[in-house]
Amino acid sequence: MTSKFDLKAYFDDRRAKVDAALQAALPSRNGGDPGRLREAMHYGVLLGGKRMRPLLTIAACEAAGGDVTRAMPAACAIEMVHAYSLVHDDLPAMDNDLERRGKPTVHIAFGHDKAILCGDGLLTLAFETLARGHTLGGRVAEAVVKLAHYAGIEGMVGGQAMDLVAGQDVRDLEALEQIHAKKTGALYAASGAMGALLAGASNDIVARLEKWGMQFGIAFQHADDLLDDDQVALRSQAIARVDALVASCFELVAQIGTAAEPLRAIAGWVQERTHAAAAGEKRD
Repeated sequence: MTSKFDLKAYFDDRRAKVDAALQAALPSRNGGDPGRLREAMHYGVLLGGKRMRPLLTIAACEAAGGDVTRAMPAACAIEMVHAYSLVHDDLPAMDNDLERRGKPTVHIAFGHDKAILCGDGLLTLAFETLARGHTLGGRVAEAVVKLAHYAGIEGMVGGQAMDLVAGQDVRDLEALEQIHAKKTGALYAASGAMGALLAGASNDIVARLEKWGMQFGIAFQHADDLLDDDQVALRSQAIARVDALVASCFELVAQIGTAAEPLRAIAGWVQERTHAAAAGEKRD
């Protein structure tokens, strides 16, 4: 990470903008709300979180010559998809989690039926929000295709299926990274690609930032595993892989210049997070 770039200030500023845009994009709770479904959608999205996927979308857009306004439809869409996936993952048929970020999960707070509908609503709203970004210019139709690809069977949904089968004791690093690439890396790859596409970038820049997102996402999941004491058999290999993945992230944006400083800082952050977790310093 560069010593001069203030990543915390960058995160705080962009996260506040994302939260405001999400609040505006979610369905209004004025008037009728049968079954508190609209309330559940707000709850599921605004419960908290680091907003890493939208932050990466914005950073990629800026690196490709765009700005926060151009990036925001994709930033909101990717967070809605992420939120829907958590609502469904928490259900008893999946991970059966009762709390998330210290609060009751959506199915506990609103009921199982409303949690399913909440996730369905967020997924469809994500694509509406992204498509509405066509008024701002950029390659929006291609961004819709990227999001659909990485959110679906070839990406996050497929990764969740693999994870449910594999469990928490995978002994082969390559097999583990296949899961990480789909379950976690996919949405980060979508973030990088969509940020570049909404900036109207060239195919080369889109491909670079898409790969950047995938590499970062796998590293991010390795760090999460260390923090959560998951996949303990592969800890030492995972740490080495994070270093290699971060080095690749730096290389991918080496020729972009100062516009890629946020991406460089974010890559450095995940590397520091990994080594801190390995040393027993719990950071998040």
